[in-house]
Amino acid sequence: MRSPTPSEGLLADEYALEMMRAYWLAGQHRRRVVKEVFFRKAPFGGRLALAVGINQVARYLAELKLSDEDLEYIAGLGFEPEFVEHLRGLRFTGTMRAVAEGTFVFPGEPIITLVGPIEELTYVEARILNIVNPQTLVATKAFRVVEAAEGDPVIEMGLRRAQGGDASIYHSRAAYIAGVDSTSNLEAGRLFGIPARGTHAHALVMLGGDEKEAFRLWAQSQVKLGRRPTFLIDTYDTLRSGLPNAIAVAREMGIRIGAVRLDSGDLAYLSKECRRILDEAGFRDAKIVASGDLDEYVIRDLKLQKAPIDMWGVGTNMVVAADQPSLGGVYKLTAVEENGAWSPRIKVSENPEKVTHPGGPKQLIRFRSKETGYYLADLLMLPDEPLPDPAQPFLIFDPVHTWKKTLLRNFTVEDLLLTYIQDGRQLLPDQPPDKVTAAAREWVAVQRKRFYEEIQRLTNPAAYKVDLSEPLWKLKMQMLESSTRH
Repeated sequence: MRSPTPSEGLLADEYALEMMRAYWLAGQHRRRVVKEVFFRKAPFGGRLALAVGINQVARYLAELKLSDEDLEYIAGLGFEPEFVEHLRGLRFTGTMRAVAEGTFVFPGEPIITLVGPIEELTYVEARILNIVNPQTLVATKAFRVVEAAEGDPVIEMGLRRAQGGDASIYHSRAAYIAGVDSTSNLEAGRLFGIPARGTHAHALVMLGGDEKEAFRLWAQSQVKLGRRPTFLIDTYDTLRSGLPNAIAVAREMGIRIGAVRLDSGDLAYLSKECRRILDEAGFRDAKIVASGDLDEYVIRDLKLQKAPIDMWGVGTNMVVAADQPSLGGVYKLTAVEENGAWSPRIKVSENPEKVTHPGGPKQLIRFRSKETGYYLADLLMLPDEPLPDPAQPFLIFDPVHTWKKTLLRNFTVEDLLLTYIQDGRQLLPDQPPDKVTAAAREWVAVQRKRFYEEIQRLTNPAAYKVDLSEPLWKLKMQMLESSTRH
């Protein structure tokens, strides 16, 4: 079967068209609204997530258009010709504000804020979440793996287990932004400037059946490229054949072993024995690489056992976020324009986590201590509120337990939301994908040093303050109180 070419224009839910048609019939389709993308709960039992996919969303919005083929398909669904013809002019004419790619974000914070006609913001919902949810999830998982590795290089090796080609490429990118050092995915390397590397598979050893001969063939191939070979030594017996054969071939050829790779077995025991044998054989500079169903918990456990592993190859559990398959990011309406002003809207729920923050396009700011350089808290504000004055103490309070208050002093304020698109016009320079990716990776490294380690730890992380300004909190309480009277 010939593979069909997907249309990004049709990456939308059918009910979006139904809603758009209802707005169109009522003459409400150009009514301006505000919608926010956020998640309610941080993944993997942590406190934070790394927002990734933002630049891809901006490009999608800037290029939004339905082709003739798209419109023909929509017409076939039974929509009237007048509505289908109306869709021919569908473009994103609104404004997109969002955090920078790779920004550390917390539950309830607007990762992306869109302002524009209701029909446009309705149509793009599914694709935006389809981009941001998985990439943010994988980036956060990779960040945790990198944290567990404690500075050791991590190789992303998940292509064969990712959910499709596009997912593998963008998940490799997300992992690289989070701090992973390299990828086995050639296309991800080409597109995003990620170092591509790998070793060899068991098949190379099994092809001829003679492990030493296979290692000799491999070493000769690597030496011609000016590389020190890495040998996969667990095809038959790691300690009785694999490692001795690797050492024998290296001595025979007069070369240094780059690394030996362990892909199975008791990695703590085997790595310790390999280290001892390599050192005794004079290969103290040879590295030990571990792979095989690794995640942050296995790596941390091996670290606690003092396994002398120098590099980690992580695939399945990272690129598919095996222990949590989805992020749960949502896209909610928070305000509607009425008579030139924003009329707030709120989603009420018996579950407090699902109650939204009402109001127009909000400000999201981050306080940073001038004394320590660490981030102190985040604050959500209504659009017309002035920024806190760094020269004056500023009081923040917990939006749920309001008696919990903190007086901030000697701080700077960072505005986390950047304007990517203004009234349909792209504002940020269109940079090559590898440059954008590299900048996001550097930004993650900067933030890692600015957040307390206690907030980033894998289990039982400390809480980070995400508060509401007093005007926003009062608005929310008033609307909740009003909703109980309906």
